[in-house]
Amino acid sequence: MSDDSRADPGWLTAMSRPELDRLFRASPPGDIPHGTGVGTVLPGLGARVSRVLARVVRGALWRGKVFDSGGSELRDLVTPWAVPVCPARAYRDASLLDGHECIVLDRSPASPGAPPRRRLPVARVREEIRRIGPGLYLGVVHWGRRRVVTYALRFPMPHA
Repeated sequence: MSDDSRADPGWLTAMSRPELDRLFRASPPGDIPHGTGVGTVLPGLGARVSRVLARVVRGALWRGKVFDSGGSELRDLVTPWAVPVCPARAYRDASLLDGHECIVLDRSPASPGAPPRRRLPVARVREEIRRIGPGLYLGVVHWGRRRVVTYALRFPMPHA
């Protein structure tokens, strides 16, 4: 999608999980983002319920992600104060969802270039993102090999 009006992820909250899966499968990986991406959880439960859940999660739990300027490292932003936690590495690899290239956000100690660290429960989390529009990425979260949630990340667009 290249339409600039699609940079707001609000339209994604009305989509079902199968529709979100089709969009993810049809999208290219894009470049590894940098900067702060505002997160929107996408439960795929219908527009009204999904919008309410997205607002609750953003207000109380998860605000998005911040990628370093090189794009290879990131952290999640949690709580209403956007505290950066859970370091991860970003790299390209095949998606667990469809086998095609995506951007992997990996918290495991074995991820490429990861420093040694204690094994935490989040180390089993693997996220995959693909670019679905200008400054907009669709993400899928896996716990082990099980898919658990879908989300969007919106990055600010540079001004012309």
